[in-house]
Amino acid sequence: MTLQGWVVNLLNGFSFAMVLFLLAAGLTLIFGLLQVINLAHGSFYLLGGYVGLAIIQWIGNFPLALVVAFLAMAALGAALQQFCLARLYKQDLPQALLTLGILFVAADVAFVWWGGNPQLLPQPELLQGGTRLFGIGYPIYRLFLIVMGIVFAALMWLFIERTRLGAVVRAGMDDEEMLRGIGISAPLVFTGILALGAGLAGAAGVLGGPLLGLHPGADFEVLLLAFVVVTVGGLGSIKGAFLASILIGLIDNFGNIWFPQFSLFTIIVPMVIVLALRPTGLMGRA
Repeated sequence: MTLQGWVVNLLNGFSFAMVLFLLAAGLTLIFGLLQVINLAHGSFYLLGGYVGLAIIQWIGNFPLALVVAFLAMAALGAALQQFCLARLYKQDLPQALLTLGILFVAADVAFVWWGGNPQLLPQPELLQGGTRLFGIGYPIYRLFLIVMGIVFAALMWLFIERTRLGAVVRAGMDDEEMLRGIGISAPLVFTGILALGAGLAGAAGVLGGPLLGLHPGADFEVLLLAFVVVTVGGLGSIKGAFLASILIGLIDNFGNIWFPQFSLFTIIVPMVIVLALRPTGLMGRA
């Protein structure tokens, strides 16, 4: 592989990693705080992408599509927590079966409503085409994804580490009973976190749509990748999710080039190695 090929594929891996981070950031917070195995997380990605596609086709405004997809999936996530998961509090198997059922139902609804043909979201006009980077032509939209991912990562870290609400979330991860004891509504915090995670997944569906496309089964594919990222990064860790997203994004990109017949294997291997050496993940806590 030439130097230009290395640069292009590194950038491709980073752009894909930023989509993975948006998926995994919400999921790792949901795992860390709610202890919920939310198998419906991939549905938020798929439905959010389709909602964004509908807005773009109707109005032609990509930023508006991103905002609407975030809000719609956040509302759906809050409803899932309030009306379903809250009734199965700390019941792991029923929660897993319920969210798995929702995943299948959402997939069928998306298939009936939007059909089974793969669709790509149109890129914003300002981000179409390419530019010169290090003397190499590269798509502007992929560079935009890298910048957006870094911005989201910084904002999420500031939210968790530097705000009072973030302190409440971290306290809930460490000691939920203490959170209740000081008069903070734990169910309200749980609902907010699941809504945030679902909204981020919906935003990932819009941002990743022009790159990865939307099709039946995309929810299962991104769900598997999100689980791998969360496992490698560590439950409840935004830093871990960011580092693991970059690791998995690069491995997936180069694995598809060098070992296309073992693409899934190349993703699972790093997870197995990390679990063997550090069961809590790269940045997870015991």
